Amino acid sequence: MSTTELETRARAHAALGDPHRLAIVDLLAFEDLASGELSARLELPTNLAAHHLRVLEQAGLIARLRSEGDGRRTYVTRTAACNRLLGPAILPRPSRVAFVCSANSARSQLAEYYWRTVSEVPVVSAGTHPAARVHPNAVAVARRHGLDLRSAAPKLAAETLTGDELVIAVCDRAFEDIDTDTEAFHWSVPDPALTEHPEAFETAFADITARVTRLAASIEGARP
Repeated sequence: MSTTELETRARAHAALGDPHRLAIVDLLAFEDLASGELSARLELPTNLAAHHLRVLEQAGLIARLRSEGDGRRTYVTRTAACNRLLGPAILPRPSRVAFVCSANSARSQLAEYYWRTVSEVPVVSAGTHPAARVHPNAVAVARRHGLDLRSAAPKLAAETLTGDELVIAVCDRAFEDIDTDTEAFHWSVPDPALTEHPEAFETAFADITARVTRLAASIEGARP
């Protein structure tokens, strides 16, 4: 192992040596959160929370993402390096998992179909404002990775969710639009349809599948 790699690991471990910073990355184990939400949950003054976030960011353990919905919001997410460093937390086994995005035409569909390959927990996807069809580039990227979305169709979240699912909003707009009575995890995955470029769909697929794999492995009773 190179000196640079050792120094990087040392910085990460040093950053996590503070109980508040460790609590922050624990809260980010399954969802992306706004800095204000992190501050509120940990009952930290905003300036102190900002300091801890800055230290974690400098150590390469978190990243910040500007909301594609409410541009005033910034969400905090764990990096791949952070996930490699920390073991998975454990979640109770839900009766069903529901992936929700705004159009239900790409991100949530990819998450649903990939989930089927890694978990036996029932799954569904839906949209807060469903499109007329699944995006052709989503169908194409799924096909390149062995998934068949040709028969998938967007569905309305209000008509699909029953209230007893583990809901994951895989886009900012859906998370910000979702009924306030609905508890949902939030994954701030950029909308690949904004650019229409195939590479954007590949990036979204890689982000989603990494998150889905980590979530599925954390559920109690997950298959080995």
